[in-house]
Amino acid sequence: MAIQFVLTDYVARALEHAVYDKLEDGSFVGRILACAGVIAFGTTLHGCERELRSTLEDWILVGLKLGHVLPVIDGIDLNKEPRREPVEAV
Repeated sequence: MAIQFVLTDYVARALEHAVYDKLEDGSFVGRILACAGVIAFGTTLHGCERELRSTLEDWILVGLKLGHVLPVIDGIDLNKEPRREPVEAV
């Protein structure tokens, strides 16, 4: 049985859908179109990628805390109610 890290997988899959553009001043902007409002800027592409990951992680945490419906990305649905096992099962 393979171990799944749902949040890690969600972030990785979402970042695979990122779109980056170079701006006129030489800096970069990154967006994840499926995740409304997730946008980041950086002076380098690598810096922009790091900032976009951080922005996405914060966006997910705030969305979960506030009960927002998050987009299903590549079959990963964070909107499902967690399945709880009885303590005796551990």
